[in-house]
Parts: sequence; C-alpha cells; structure tokens
Amino acid sequence: MELKYQRLTKMTDLKLDLHGSRHHEVPLKVENFLYLNQENMPILIICGNSQKMINIVKDVLEDIDCIFEIGSGINYGCIIVRKI
Repeated sequence: MELKYQRLTKMTDLKLDLHGSRHHEVPLKVENFLYLNQENMPILIICGNSQKMINIVKDVLEDIDCIFEIGSGINYGCIIVRKI
C-alpha cells in the first residue's frame, strides 16, 4: 500500500532515522525499535533514498507481520508502521 501526498512527519512523534546505518545493521535496529516502542504507534521509519534500504525494512516488517505503508512522492524513503 502506498501513502498519498501528505507529510508523514506530522502524523507521529516517534521516528527511527536510518541515515548513516549500514545495511547489515538495519534488520536488528528496526526490529528492536519496533518492539521497544510497540505501544506508541504509529512509528515513522526514515530510510532515505536507498531502494535497498527500503526493501530491507519492508522485509523485516513483513517477517514480523506488521501493518505498514510505504511512502511515495514527497514521502519517498519513509515507511509508517501502524501496528505490530
């Protein structure tokens, strides 16, 4: 599911910014952050412009059965997690 053109940053205060993270570190960072903050949904994950990073995060979210939306347009590089 893709998000329409709206600013994601105003929807949630809880963010995980993956800028500067190495690809091999991302699955553990994402999973730990989500489980530690699962009571504070929605959570915004900022992946940046790397399609590989977006795919890694998407795979992690699918593995733990999250409900999430991938941003497009001005929200490209952002994923919002609605529920774990």
